[in-house]
Amino acid sequence: MRIPAHSVCTAIRDDIVAGVYERGSRLTEELLARRYGVSRVPVREALRTLEAEGFVVTRRHAGACVAEPTEQEASDLLEMRLLLEPLGASRAAQRRTEAHLKVLRGLVRLGQERARRGNSEDLRSLGGWFHETLAQASGSPAMTSMLTQLRHKIAWMYAVEAPADPVEYWAEHGAIVDAVARGDGERARAVTALHTERSTAAHRLRFGSQERVNGVRNSQHAVNMPSLRH
Repeated sequence: MRIPAHSVCTAIRDDIVAGVYERGSRLTEELLARRYGVSRVPVREALRTLEAEGFVVTRRHAGACVAEPTEQEASDLLEMRLLLEPLGASRAAQRRTEAHLKVLRGLVRLGQERARRGNSEDLRSLGGWFHETLAQASGSPAMTSMLTQLRHKIAWMYAVEAPADPVEYWAEHGAIVDAVARGDGERARAVTALHTERSTAAHRLRFGSQERVNGVRNSQHAVNMPSLRH
């Protein structure tokens, strides 16, 4: 069975974000194909996509390597998010469907419940799903794609501290959904801007802070395993 290139791309991107591959390390087609249990063709396609996204660079005499973003590039990503997420929320207030609202409200309920229990790992995942759904509710595939790439890159470059007050943090999510549900684009933009600005303060650059094991961590990530996110 031929494994689609987008699945291989997702697997490699996830491993780059997780720190499996060190910044600047080589990504040879043969090694990647063996690691993910695929042929070199989908690996080659995946590397081209990841280069376009900024996770991979091609160097003379070395081939494909994990990119090495500068601190300025990392800072620019946070500034871009500060501009785009409020805009996306404003568009969501105008274009969201009832299905979007149902999912957003469900995520807020779960988030508030987990916040009261103090389960930080669940909150991290729920927050990611919330903002992904909010981006989809904007009704703009281009904006959704840009925000998704921003989240991937920010997760790669930054560690995020848990909010000091998780209950208040999820109350902010609830305020966003309330504005979106009312169709109040300006309110949605304003509360999302405040929420994004506050969360930005919790980001800390990962550069130089991660442990390495010969450039590659010892994880095994097969593309055709059920745990792969598509």
